[in-house]
Amino acid sequence: MTGPALRSTLFDLGKVKLGTSVPTGRTIHATTVAIDGCGLLLRGAPGSGKSDLALRLMEAGAELVADDRTVLEARDGVLVAFPPPGLAGMIEVRGVGILRVPHRSEAPVALSAYLVSSEAVPRLPEPRTESIEGITVPRCTVAAFENSAPAKLRLAMRHGVGSAP
Repeated sequence: MTGPALRSTLFDLGKVKLGTSVPTGRTIHATTVAIDGCGLLLRGAPGSGKSDLALRLMEAGAELVADDRTVLEARDGVLVAFPPPGLAGMIEVRGVGILRVPHRSEAPVALSAYLVSSEAVPRLPEPRTESIEGITVPRCTVAAFENSAPAKLRLAMRHGVGSAP
């Protein structure tokens, strides 16, 4: 799926009927926020900026789904992200502590973003995807601590980055 078809699918992800069931999928090391109802997985090594970037996205209107660990489950051909039981609504704010914040109980995943150093981000990357729980998800690479990182990720989600134009 490419270009306009993928953008249409991403838009429709925000309309997927989500339930209130207890997640049964696998847990990965990732922070997840929802932008316009669609999930954004923030993946990277410890200290790569997942929680910091999530906070900046939340200040711009994103909703926390899960911090540091995310449960993923394939549901009707859609990858859905949940917080692990007991950690819903909690985020680690380095230098401040673990805080409770408003959150979503789940979100359909629209993009997986790997957080790396500025030097490791390709200037003009080829379209990329990855398979998670048997679902193909667009993938991009971002330097979390760059000031423009939140804007880049919002644009990536809006334009279906990971697919060919």
